Amino acid sequence: MTGKTETTGTTGKTRKTTTGKTATEKAEAVRRAPDGHGYEAVVVGGGAAGLSAALVLGRARRRTLVVDAGEPRNAPAAHMQGFLSRDGMPPAEFLATGRAEIARYGVGLVRDRAVRAGRDAEGRFEVTLAGGDTVRARHLVVATGLQDELPRVPGVAARFGRDVLHCPYCHGWEVRDRAFGVLATTPTSVHQALMVTQWSKDVTLFLHEVAGERLSAEDLDRLAAAGVEVVPGEVAELVVEDDRLTGVRLAGDTASGQGAVHPCEALFVAPRAVPRTGLLEQLGAELTETPFGAYPVVDERGLTTVPGLWAAGNASGFAEQVINAASRGYRAGAAINGELLFADLDAAVAARAAARDGGVHGTDGAKGADGADGEDA
Repeated sequence: MTGKTETTGTTGKTRKTTTGKTATEKAEAVRRAPDGHGYEAVVVGGGAAGLSAALVLGRARRRTLVVDAGEPRNAPAAHMQGFLSRDGMPPAEFLATGRAEIARYGVGLVRDRAVRAGRDAEGRFEVTLAGGDTVRARHLVVATGLQDELPRVPGVAARFGRDVLHCPYCHGWEVRDRAFGVLATTPTSVHQALMVTQWSKDVTLFLHEVAGERLSAEDLDRLAAAGVEVVPGEVAELVVEDDRLTGVRLAGDTASGQGAVHPCEALFVAPRAVPRTGLLEQLGAELTETPFGAYPVVDERGLTTVPGLWAAGNASGFAEQVINAASRGYRAGAAINGELLFADLDAAVAARAAARDGGVHGTDGAKGADGADGEDA
């Protein structure tokens, strides 16, 4: 084969290689190639949490694979905010940057969906992909996030991430001082209405599915103190003009058939969170019920009740913003490296002890037999 001249090291010297890679790169590629024992870690989920865990593991020289179905929770948003040094970056650009970073450390990535998880005969995690492949690993990180189920009001889904929003910390600055609406689906929507008054003093709470009598006296006092208008009645649809949200239409009465329209330039909603915990449940991880769905019981590192099984990001909790999710992934990745390191060291210690004990017993046995024969002679 024809070699390629490359500059190597810091000396500027060149050398020939048959593959276009330095000897160090070739050795690394061989070391990282999955052998009969599979990967040391498989990360299911290619969002901030999953990529962060994979980055730490790759830098720790662990054979790691990311399985990415390509369904990030924040895909509808044009920009993400509140991530120091990445404020305003489009989510797709953020993830592309993360994928490039893990690739530098030899972490593999496959675009596929994990559909089933179990254990093989040797106790390794076994993950079946929708495409038919199966991958195995000593540790498994589930960073599959959650799905937002939006209120079924015409116009909400189409505008979500633009002027239909769910988090003031994510989007409040961009829509500050506009006419806000809050679509109530539970009494806890009062809290959301009070929170968004920090970004606008023109706030209307549309009770929609919540009966007025379900609001407490304290709720009403706080809403009044904050200057929030409370509008009873079901919301029929959003009013959009020139590709901009301009109002909220209430359901019509029997006389006119048309409900009143209230000005609204940004509508805050509370989607129903549906955690993607299927793989965790298949592996027997314990879940705990919260007001925002059932999430796995994890320790401070992200370890579930199943040894070797980890959860990070929105798969482990509802309120994980991008920066929090990345932090949880980092923590899990570092913990996994430590678990692998000390498990291998303990196995090596046990193997050395077994070899030493076996050698001693074998030698003693041989001496005893020889001595007996000599005495009989």
